[in-house]
Amino acid sequence: MEELFEYLARYSPLSEGSKRAIAKISQELHIRKNSDLQPIGHTCKTIYFLKKGIARIYYFKDDVDITESFSFEGHIVVRYESLFTGKPSKKGIQMLEDSDVIAINASGLFKLYDRHRDIERLFRNIFEAALIDQVNRIESLQFHTADERYKALIKDAPDIIKRAPLKYIASYLGITPVSLSRIRSLR
Repeated sequence: MEELFEYLARYSPLSEGSKRAIAKISQELHIRKNSDLQPIGHTCKTIYFLKKGIARIYYFKDDVDITESFSFEGHIVVRYESLFTGKPSKKGIQMLEDSDVIAINASGLFKLYDRHRDIERLFRNIFEAALIDQVNRIESLQFHTADERYKALIKDAPDIIKRAPLKYIASYLGITPVSLSRIRSLR
């Protein structure tokens, strides 16, 4: 749990009582490579912290597998639209490596908000940061070239080429695997 609390401290401090409350609604899980942490059609009721491994959020469009995002160790992964609406998600979460995660029960977490204002403030900060990341992602697709998006990805996640299949990276960048190969050959 220590890795989780180190991550949370980057957003806002927590009292010891709040840490204990979060620990009570959390459990550690081991997920095998290529397994779905959350399958498509599932209603998200859990916030996952990645202790070890890499995850991708994906969906299918016209039978084509599209990668929306990657998450790495030391970060959370969650289907926000499903978590907040209570509706099944059209997207899934897949682990790309054997992974260790901490699963935080979302309904339990939300119940803690009234008793632990520091928890409410902390997760508001986390969710706001996720919204900003999503806006930046959309703007990147709108305003940057594929080459610029590739450079930014390598800067943010230098070992992604070693850890994720190229077809998922190309999909994330909004290009074909052939275009990705062409961009990589120019480096």
